[in-house]
Amino acid sequence: MIYAEDVEDEKRVKRGKGKVEVREGVASIALLPSGSISGHFVQLPHSVCFGLHGTELACERECSRGEDYRLIKLTITDYNSKRERDVVVECRGHDAARLSNIDHAHGWETDVVGMVAQKHGKRKINVSFECETLKAERAAEDHIRQFMPKLAGMDAVVNIGPMTIEGLEFEAEAEDEQNV
Repeated sequence: MIYAEDVEDEKRVKRGKGKVEVREGVASIALLPSGSISGHFVQLPHSVCFGLHGTELACERECSRGEDYRLIKLTITDYNSKRERDVVVECRGHDAARLSNIDHAHGWETDVVGMVAQKHGKRKINVSFECETLKAERAAEDHIRQFMPKLAGMDAVVNIGPMTIEGLEFEAEAEDEQNV
């Protein structure tokens, strides 16, 4: 028999000095025609909401991973503390996107490669998202008007699905900054 406490303990992974928090929930992401993304991640079961905003990163050389492959600089915003963290993720799929971390970014500009390497001692963030519900045209526009009104009329498609964010620890980073 598995108890809820055991599941919560399993969600924390032992790494280095401490444990890494794993946030699981549902994301609603608008894929804009420009290649940008915007949306929300709601961590369950506590309904903690985070903002998601991403911009496509241009490849300086030919990218041979397929026409549906692109890198996104994803900014995750904690609405409560007004803090943000950036992470580079790969996006696969056209309208039904899958987001995940990458290990290297050969072929992209040096600053992108550096962001992927996660230097400067910051904690590594792992992101995983897979579209389970795709909304387009009228259904997408209705969803956007209800949940993301600033994006109305931009001809976006909406992806809804499970998302996991590991290592996003705004509180621990704030404590680290105070101790410096």
